[in-house]
Amino acid sequence: MPNIGPMEIAIVAIIALLILGPKRLPEAGRGLGRGMREFKEGITGGGAKPVAEVEAAPQPVAAAEAAAVRAD
Repeated sequence: MPNIGPMEIAIVAIIALLILGPKRLPEAGRGLGRGMREFKEGITGGGAKPVAEVEAAPQPVAAAEAAAVRAD
């Protein structure tokens, strides 16, 4: 796998500056950072409910009726 050095990073930065311009470059950076943060939270499950809330969730009617039938 090729190594990315400071010269390659500088070339990419210059190309981004030429394409986006100095006014839109910070906005693009913020959008990229926000997207990466949301992606990471989605992968790691940052939006998942705590276990206590999952256990306290109401059961569907069919499952409750099946439990009542088994109890008889």
